[in-house]
Amino acid sequence: MGKRLTEQQRKFYEEKGYLIGLPPVFDAGQVKDLNEGLSELMKLLHPGEDAKDIREWHESSRFLYDICMNGTILDYVEDILGPDFYLWGSNFFIKPPRSSSTVGWHQDTYYWPLEPKISATVWVAFEDVDEANAAMQVIPGSHRAGLLKHSRSSGTDSVLTLECEQGQFREDSAVSLNLRAGQVSLHDDKLVHGSPANNSSRRRAGLTIRYSSTVVKCDLAVNPYFTTYLCRGVDTYLHNPAGKVPSSRFGRLDREHKSVEEAGPEAEKKLGRIK
Repeated sequence: MGKRLTEQQRKFYEEKGYLIGLPPVFDAGQVKDLNEGLSELMKLLHPGEDAKDIREWHESSRFLYDICMNGTILDYVEDILGPDFYLWGSNFFIKPPRSSSTVGWHQDTYYWPLEPKISATVWVAFEDVDEANAAMQVIPGSHRAGLLKHSRSSGTDSVLTLECEQGQFREDSAVSLNLRAGQVSLHDDKLVHGSPANNSSRRRAGLTIRYSSTVVKCDLAVNPYFTTYLCRGVDTYLHNPAGKVPSSRFGRLDREHKSVEEAGPEAEKKLGRIK
């Protein structure tokens, strides 16, 4: 038995690469507070920016930092990653009603200059999410296939231009991660996932939070701004820079971000993604 997860749940995550069906982390009143906080963050955006630009703002907003450090969430992550892990990433993924935007099939770890690949993402539902309003879809078990081939394309409605090449997995095996507001899902960094357009009249809003084992090291030549916050245990490796806990409840983070998706082919070559 783990802190929160049963042995059956941990085995399911190990085999399938994801986990849903957990009790809500946030009750109705707390969900209201989450969405009010999101509204405050949105007020800090500059003209031309949208919710996806609220990225790594846990470094500047205590509101987000506290969500990322929620004890129940950390218990779930500890049951997956083990006793020593850190927080390093957060990002909102919001699809307005009638949005044609999609997220193509991809593996998170392809974009991240992190080794070894021992990371997990928590997706916090700020409102109900299901097939109608573009719930995230996953390919169960695809994390066990290792790093798949990705290629770039500009002819897509996806917010990503670097996606998994077709024919490497069965798309008809996809499962939608339906969540009620206040619930969370967890998925492995190697799991193939994506999401369709939101053709409904309802918004879909979720916060992704990224955690990695302390053994994981970032290539700072690709992402020199990588910053970690120890969540549980001890960091005996000290591979990565440590961040400062924010003092402001709501604050912008004006900083460049780097991933393989953004850095381009040279970063892919450096990390061995392409020859």
